[in-house]
Amino acid sequence: MSVQAPPAPPTRGPESVHDAPAPPRRRRAQKAPLLLIAPALIMLVVFIGWPLVQMIVMSFQEFGRPQIFGAPAPFVGLANYVAVLGDPQFWLVLARSIALCVVCVALTMTLGVLVALLMAKLGRVMRLAVSLALLLAWAMPALTATIVWGWIFDTQYGLVNYALTQLTGTDWTGHSWLIEPLSFFTVAAIIITWGAIPFVAFSVYAGLSQIPTEVTEAASLDGAGAVARFRFILLPYLRSILFVLLILQVIWDLRVFAQIYALQTIGGVRADTNTIGVYIYSVSMASGDLGSGGAISVILVVVMLLISAAYIRSMLREDNA
Repeated sequence: MSVQAPPAPPTRGPESVHDAPAPPRRRRAQKAPLLLIAPALIMLVVFIGWPLVQMIVMSFQEFGRPQIFGAPAPFVGLANYVAVLGDPQFWLVLARSIALCVVCVALTMTLGVLVALLMAKLGRVMRLAVSLALLLAWAMPALTATIVWGWIFDTQYGLVNYALTQLTGTDWTGHSWLIEPLSFFTVAAIIITWGAIPFVAFSVYAGLSQIPTEVTEAASLDGAGAVARFRFILLPYLRSILFVLLILQVIWDLRVFAQIYALQTIGGVRADTNTIGVYIYSVSMASGDLGSGGAISVILVVVMLLISAAYIRSMLREDNA
């Protein structure tokens, strides 16, 4: 009589291991990142997301002074967008803003990189002095900096007019730098660039500090000059940093407001010197047409998103590579 072996216990396939519920400790670890970023997400939704939704809704409404005091806002569809895009003044202001942005970004990136390269060559004491000077310029509010620069370019007692009088022998007293659009935007470009250089300089200097010194020393021994080392060694290392800085500077300089508005208050002609940020304020607050102001703001947001899309596409391409 043969004895039969007891049946073997059922085995679980590999798929059943993955179906098993995660331990409580692992579930808590998975929720921890969400809990940590939850306050930031709530702040973004409250202070950026909700006002953005309100602005988009307002751009499709007839929203003027009566609506500010509680009157219902009629829905007008795309009428505000049609009016804005059909206004030659809008296109003039947009072109003026883009031109100022191009000049400021080019000056900021060039001078910021040069300052970073200078900081990399300086000794510890001089580097600390330059860093403190950059921090002071960076920490100064844009409105305060504009007022100070306004005193420097003052018509009667400005330092610039006094220096030009002493250097050229011609009396520059009484010359206004803000009455003409070209000189107005020259002063504005100086102020905007002066305030933006520290951020670029510190960012590029941080990137330079991560480049191995052996690479640059080997290039120097091989006879590569300063320009060749920057082009073929430093620039490839800094390319991603410079691209991010370029995108940020374009966005910031395209929507500049405080410097232009303060200079207009000091002595500029507003009709000839409006940029897109000041133009949105003038249409919305001075004219009381918040619907058209919202439409211009939405158009500007779309432009910013298109600019940011270039950066996002580049980052995704690098990740896939």
